[in-house]
Amino acid sequence: MIPTTLPLALRNRLAETILAALHDADARRALAALTTDEGAATWLDGADARWTAPLTERARRASAALAGRPLHSPNADLVQALDDAAALFDAGLHFEVHEILEPHWVVSEGDTREALQGLIQAAVAFQHLANGNLAGARSLLVEASARLRGRRLLGRDLDAFARAAAAAAVAVAGGITVVPSPFPSRE
Repeated sequence: MIPTTLPLALRNRLAETILAALHDADARRALAALTTDEGAATWLDGADARWTAPLTERARRASAALAGRPLHSPNADLVQALDDAAALFDAGLHFEVHEILEPHWVVSEGDTREALQGLIQAAVAFQHLANGNLAGARSLLVEASARLRGRRLLGRDLDAFARAAAAAAVAVAGGITVVPSPFPSRE
């Protein structure tokens, strides 16, 4: 059986590479190198080879999500962070979405803070789902839905995403496979 998630240290290291690839051409090339078994083996540098397949698969999804996207400043504003989060969320890279949005959540207030917290909770919920933590996923989907319902954030209607999160929570509770809805897009 091929493991579906990476151990914490490898996941964090790959996430750093993915996030750097948003604004750094060398990181983007390094990420592309990880899409091959040879590149992954070199990067793993003696770590358990069973992580090669999940590493290359995650790197492929990230590379595809970033392909054709222009590099931008490492200090992206919230509009850019939401665009980046959308690309990575829709590629199934939910941990990275959390990492992109959290710095903006920390400094935000009011409705923006609530909306960001809801988006982060939804992303973390789907990461929990990937890790097999059904109770954590369900709980966070319920909380995300409550925070996002009826909200807008910088031209993004979050209500449909909130309803999809609520439906996903019900599906998780019922043991039904869940496919995340797309991240809210800019209108």
